[in-house]
Amino acid sequence: MLLSLTSVYYVLALTLILQDDTSDFDDLGKLLLAGMLVAIVVAVAFTFIRVRLRDKKPRAPDFISINPLKK
Repeated sequence: MLLSLTSVYYVLALTLILQDDTSDFDDLGKLLLAGMLVAIVVAVAFTFIRVRLRDKKPRAPDFISINPLKK
């Protein structure tokens, strides 16, 4: 999921850079920095949401006992 979001981001950034004929090197550096900050924010938000959803649904225990439960 994150890989596909990252690839979509790079394709969009590449099309923005290729369409912008009037920008000089400093403007492209600002675009790159802003894009990297946006990508970091999206990745942190995605990870935060994923951890919160994982905490709501408890995992099944990895240990399986062959002894019957005693009541």
